[in-house]
Amino acid sequence: MSQIQLALLLIAIVIVLTAISRRLGASTPIVMVVGGLALTFAPGIPQVTLAPELVFFGFLPPLLFAGGYFTSLREFKANLRPIVLLAVGLVLFTATLVALVAHALVPGLGWAGAFALGGIVSPPDAVAATTIFQRLGVPRRIVTILEGESLVNDATALVIYRF
Repeated sequence: MSQIQLALLLIAIVIVLTAISRRLGASTPIVMVVGGLALTFAPGIPQVTLAPELVFFGFLPPLLFAGGYFTSLREFKANLRPIVLLAVGLVLFTATLVALVAHALVPGLGWAGAFALGGIVSPPDAVAATTIFQRLGVPRRIVTILEGESLVNDATALVIYRF
């Protein structure tokens, strides 16, 4: 299967999963994750590997731009303190905790590898939570803090990973 055919197949799968999520009334990101997990067991689907540069320079910037574009600057500034505390403080704390546990449990794993693992797994992605919060009518301030933290936490994790 060529790269173009694979890309077209994945786009078709995304369209089908989006339609399924709307029909079920379920959160689209959750349906996408479940669909992606189901695809791992489908026969004939080749293993897909992405270059890290493609993710960092091709996928991440448009996602962050879209998140920043639809975030109210006034609300972001009004909630800057909790956003920074969560995006920097909590991500650093989580990455350190993961590094300590990984270093203790995995024989031969050095501190650099342990902190790299912590930097990779510590930043949460708020897409599914934001969708559910908006549907449940959670106060706008909480949604703004969650969205703002999601914009900043990737940068914190990238610094940890590169450190």
